[in-house]
Amino acid sequence: MAGSAQQGLEHSTPLLFEQGAPGRSGVSKAPIDVPRVDPAKALGKHARKSAAPLPELSEPEAFRHYVRLSQQNFAIDKGMYPLGSCTMKYNPKVNEWAARLPGFARLHPLAPQHTIQGALELMWRLERGLAEVCGMDRVSLHPAAGAQGEYAGLAMIRAYHKDQGRSPRKVLIPVTAHGTNPASCAANGLDAVPFPAGDDGVVHAEMVAPFIDDDVAAIMITNPNTVGLFERELKTIADMIHAKGGLVYGDGANLNALMGWARPGDLGVDVMQFNLHKTFTTPHGGGGPGCGPVGYKQILDPYAPVPVVEKREDGTFALDYASRPKSVGRLRSYHGNFGMMVRAYTYLREMGAEGLKRATELAVLNANYLRVALGETWHVAYDTTCMHEVVISDKHLKEAHVTTMDVAKRLIDFGFHPPTVYFPLVVKGAMLIEPTENETKATLDEFVDAMAQISREAFAEPDKVKAAPHLTRLRRLDETKAARHPVLRWQPEAETSEAAE
Repeated sequence: MAGSAQQGLEHSTPLLFEQGAPGRSGVSKAPIDVPRVDPAKALGKHARKSAAPLPELSEPEAFRHYVRLSQQNFAIDKGMYPLGSCTMKYNPKVNEWAARLPGFARLHPLAPQHTIQGALELMWRLERGLAEVCGMDRVSLHPAAGAQGEYAGLAMIRAYHKDQGRSPRKVLIPVTAHGTNPASCAANGLDAVPFPAGDDGVVHAEMVAPFIDDDVAAIMITNPNTVGLFERELKTIADMIHAKGGLVYGDGANLNALMGWARPGDLGVDVMQFNLHKTFTTPHGGGGPGCGPVGYKQILDPYAPVPVVEKREDGTFALDYASRPKSVGRLRSYHGNFGMMVRAYTYLREMGAEGLKRATELAVLNANYLRVALGETWHVAYDTTCMHEVVISDKHLKEAHVTTMDVAKRLIDFGFHPPTVYFPLVVKGAMLIEPTENETKATLDEFVDAMAQISREAFAEPDKVKAAPHLTRLRRLDETKAARHPVLRWQPEAETSEAAE
């Protein structure tokens, strides 16, 4: 690893704007065969006064720039990516092959429905496969990510209550929930009401009971929760919420710990989002394209986002916009991130029911292996059988004055992406580690050895850990300065000099 990391030090990577030369181009453009138009006449006050200062590069310059950047980046194809809660699992290449089939990759979103029957059938079949996995009656494939799926599910709950002539506002959220849950409530005009979990890291019915009244619209609960533990009292809590007319929102971000073994819909969950870019091996991307479908029980079907794919009596498929007057409406442009759907459907077909169960078994086994192995050196927050992820902390490093952030930076030198740090908030100095089912015992042992060495260094050579990373092109940044005085746009040197003066 040291060699490959050192290689990145050999080349600086200036911005595209700082490369090339005027008039240089990497494309061959055909002669203009339409009349020229005066931009001022066509665009009026919106016309530019001068040409945009775009970089001008040859094809090799452009390609080398992006290849260099890719070599400096970390990716799931390069090594273990143990981000707890985010489930950065390997993306099978058969998924990528399927998504690139011309009949899928070249579809136009406005193509007539009779020309996209294969795509519509794939969406219809994927919906039913996902509904079976999570124990729901239907699934909306619309949301572009898990957070938008949360928003959609809560919007459906709000519409359901309104249709019942009610307007409850409270949504109960445990402290072990995902951080986006309160924001999704606020976006829907609902009030997020936090409540505590037990010292054992899970929610207990008697702790929820004082918060349940007639103004409860729903409870949002992640299972397994964000400390990696199964919410064993969920069915009892769901019955308590239903008795007051509320609904149960299940945050399905951690479905990869249940897939094939337990179905949230069977535990009392009425609606839930889950992430194709987590559980079903589609790429996370850099903020997208994601896909966060919402599964729901029949009582919420009238309020589902539109359009939905329906199968006609003659066996053809169509997008239904009109038959849901109570729908929460369209969430986004077109019909969802279709490429992600192709990948997820490929994964479902490749794995089959037994394959999905095996993936879950291995995810849980790997997490518990790390819990025990890391526990020989590190403080394990909840030292009991976990699900898909385990939480450790920097508690034993207090006397060395080495922190979780220092550990995360030092891990980079060993070729591992750092785990999620300082989350969940209920554990001070937390490191949330999720190995996923893809990693071998050999890789897990390498990770444990690296963590053990960092622990030893923290006491023997604390400055070495606090100054890490040492093998990256850029060293540790001044995070305070980066937050308070970020450089958000490139400026020519002349402008930079003038601004300094």
